[in-house]
Amino acid sequence: MINRVLLFVIDGLGIGPLPDAAEYGDAEADTLAHLADRVGGLSLPNMETLGLGHVASIPGVLSATQPLGCFGRLCFTTQGTDSVAGHWEINGIVSVGAPSCTDGVPRQVVAAVEQALGRKVIGKDVASLGSMLKEYGLDHLACGAPILWTDGRNTCHVAAHEAVLAREALYQGCREAWKTVKQAGLFIRIVAHPVAGESGHFQAHGSRRDFVVEPPGVTMLDVLNRSGQIVMGIGKVGDLFGGRSWTKTFSVLSAQEAFEETIGMLSTVPRGLLYAGLDFSTDEATQAAEALEEFDRRLPSLFDKLRVGDLVIITGSHGRDLSRPLKRPTREYAPLLLLGPKLPAGVDLGTRSTAADLGQTVADAFGAQRLPVGDSFWEAIKPA
Repeated sequence: MINRVLLFVIDGLGIGPLPDAAEYGDAEADTLAHLADRVGGLSLPNMETLGLGHVASIPGVLSATQPLGCFGRLCFTTQGTDSVAGHWEINGIVSVGAPSCTDGVPRQVVAAVEQALGRKVIGKDVASLGSMLKEYGLDHLACGAPILWTDGRNTCHVAAHEAVLAREALYQGCREAWKTVKQAGLFIRIVAHPVAGESGHFQAHGSRRDFVVEPPGVTMLDVLNRSGQIVMGIGKVGDLFGGRSWTKTFSVLSAQEAFEETIGMLSTVPRGLLYAGLDFSTDEATQAAEALEEFDRRLPSLFDKLRVGDLVIITGSHGRDLSRPLKRPTREYAPLLLLGPKLPAGVDLGTRSTAADLGQTVADAFGAQRLPVGDSFWEAIKPA
């Protein structure tokens, strides 16, 4: 039996196109390989020792002769490419029929945001955070109009500088807009991005809020909560499930802070799930590579604190291939890397037919209720 699971789910950790990627325009997507190409190779020695090189061909990453961890890759079957789709499937929810905003922000969403914030908005295009701040940042400061855009999938984003609109006012407005949109039958996520910085150097503050409907079925979080486990959410993951079944959630300003918060909990949370969502989102390849390599460099500080009964899992919720024109989430496999004291090493878990296999495995490891979807691979990795 496992006492504690540390689950790190990284946005944009894609390792090649899924079988249906062409339907999303992502047939050539390969986030980590293309990122490595653009920066002259990635240095990820700790994930390499866990077996990353065995599940993906990434310049700079080798196939460890004797991997210290167990490894495989997750296939996503849920329609959609965003964090909600990815995290929900990991937790046992396979949904279909996600809305699409391929032509820009829907009129109903524009009207709801403007009504809730009491201001006109600018933008309304299919774009990325970085590109919208570059294009509209100065206009936003000059006229006070929030910036609104969509990823072209089922998520709409609202950004406002804290000098223009207070953070809490932005959150409240986006929450009210989301309620209006939901009541109209449009199940679209609305994300609020407070912005800081000077002219020409705008950047998201990090304290984003995601407004999302609750999952339509039983999740891994639900069964763990019902079984009496502690369930901690670090980063945006607390928002992605409508706040349901968490013991406590923690907002953070960066992926690095999420990682450090999780390590700090090792001395205060003796059992249960520590679930961290890490977001290295940036439009710049060099910055993305540096953030991922910094995460890898910090892994030994985590591994050194593990004790018998701990299980570390590193995976992704979707790809984000920066070589693609729109730099939005892409339809890709995610690596699956696991490590724990007394757990077997070098186990090849293969390609999982659904990411829900991971949630089923965590539930199984804790002896919790079985989920409706997913096949557990706990028998392959449990201590002898």
